[in-house]
Amino acid sequence: MTYDAILVVSFGGPESRNEVVPFLENVLRGRNVPRERMLAVAEHYYHFGGKSPINQQTRELISALEGELSKRGPKLPIYWGNRNWHPLLPDALRKMRDDGVQHALAFVTSAYSSYSGCRQYREDIARAQQHIEIDPPQVTKLRPFFNHPGFIQANEDCVREAIARIPAAANHDVQVIYTAHSIPLSMANTSDYVMQLEEVRRLISMRLGISNHALVYQSRSGPPGQPWLEPDVLDHLRRVRADNLASAVVIAPIGFVSDHMEILYDLEIEARQVCQSLGLTMERAKTVGVHPAFVGMIRELILEKTCSAERRAVGSLGSRADVCAEDCCPAPVRLQPAQIFNSQSRP
Repeated sequence: MTYDAILVVSFGGPESRNEVVPFLENVLRGRNVPRERMLAVAEHYYHFGGKSPINQQTRELISALEGELSKRGPKLPIYWGNRNWHPLLPDALRKMRDDGVQHALAFVTSAYSSYSGCRQYREDIARAQQHIEIDPPQVTKLRPFFNHPGFIQANEDCVREAIARIPAAANHDVQVIYTAHSIPLSMANTSDYVMQLEEVRRLISMRLGISNHALVYQSRSGPPGQPWLEPDVLDHLRRVRADNLASAVVIAPIGFVSDHMEILYDLEIEARQVCQSLGLTMERAKTVGVHPAFVGMIRELILEKTCSAERRAVGSLGSRADVCAEDCCPAPVRLQPAQIFNSQSRP
């Protein structure tokens, strides 16, 4: 197969206050989330002037990848399409078609396997192709990369740097708290999401010699009656203090690749406030962003498809297959409006 372009696919985010509600309406379409809950989430964005950093960070990643491919090849043009906000996937595919692109490789900014992190992006791409009336480009998604050595190396460096920032008086008693986006149990139970996160936690902790560590979750957005992955990061921080598990914590958001709104608000605002109230010293590790090992990893994933390069993976789980089985990571069962109302009415 000959590929003639790269398509970077991200979640997307608003870049001004008046874009926040339309963006959230896109995100929540079909999910039966009450409007008051959506408006509460909007306040998180308003706290930062309505601008999420994710689009700018995607631009920076694309720029770094362009530099990497220009120096080391393959020299392919890069396009950008988002799931939920401009530039949207249908517009990106239309531009690709107009430029003569016939078959592109898609890099999705999600490292793990789950419905929302993998299959839903495939569905988004297929839906975008349906918007192109004539000759839509073919698009092949690159594999999940949670255990690629470049991703592990970049995260390891970020955690090491955060640990080094802990004051000397507290650095003998540190817990590293790895965080990832919580998802419904109905989604987690039909994917390898938790197993993959546990593997990344194990690999980083082993490489850094960390014995005191935990995996927790953040940014839950579902109705109260629907079970999601736990423990929540804020609950865990309270347990750290109550059970005297550490006097300092490093929060490492290994489930994310960029410092977008859920990192800024849930960790830099909420988690930091809880730590301050508990007297816990806190440092937050950066996400991999444009770390050279991460950018180099993207090039390696491209080379796997363009010239059958070695499929690199560390740990015990091996590299993920390029093509998912038909029953892999199915869509979660959504609560109906009546169920949401009833779950919210419970004490």
